[in-house]
Amino acid sequence: MVIKTAEFVKSSQKWQDCPEPTMAEYAFIGRSNVGKSSLINAMMNHKDLAKTSQTPGKTQLINHFLVNENWFLTDLPGYGYAKVSKSLRKDFEKLITNYILNRQNLVNLFVLIDSRLAPQKIDLEFMQWCGESNVPFSIVFTKVDKLKAGAADRNVEAYKKELLNTWEDLPEIYVTSAEKKTGTDNILKFISETNQFLIKNKVRFDD
Repeated sequence: MVIKTAEFVKSSQKWQDCPEPTMAEYAFIGRSNVGKSSLINAMMNHKDLAKTSQTPGKTQLINHFLVNENWFLTDLPGYGYAKVSKSLRKDFEKLITNYILNRQNLVNLFVLIDSRLAPQKIDLEFMQWCGESNVPFSIVFTKVDKLKAGAADRNVEAYKKELLNTWEDLPEIYVTSAEKKTGTDNILKFISETNQFLIKNKVRFDD
């Protein structure tokens, strides 16, 4: 997929305020400081589209971007260890949960995982919740460029092993680097092929 245009649409404090669900939507989520904004910018060939920060938990709203004028990319608040109050963290969790379960044009959720780390309980629990809630999702390992050769593969295999304790089949898995743009084409290819399928089958979201 060639990215011709990518523009910010709006930020929403609740899922009901999101743009009209007329187009396919792909959302990105992950634990705080997983490199989500950097990966989005790398995919879109735009260094400042999604705001990056050294402070985990900077994204606190549902941020929508219109790509190629025919699909939405959504940047969701991170879950986990953001330095915010417990009450605010609960608000984030409610915002995320309501969006994922109620956004009718959400085609796929990309769950970002830090490839430098061994399997994290919070990531495993979130993916388990997605599975139990019948939410279609893919796993995206980030920051692979920060590891020595083979280390990322070992961590990916460790996650697979953990997931296969409770899953029969695994979702699509992508290994990426925002800095080197590794794996970004594969994600965009998946989105492109999915959009073509939806168009071919005349799928509508606003009926």
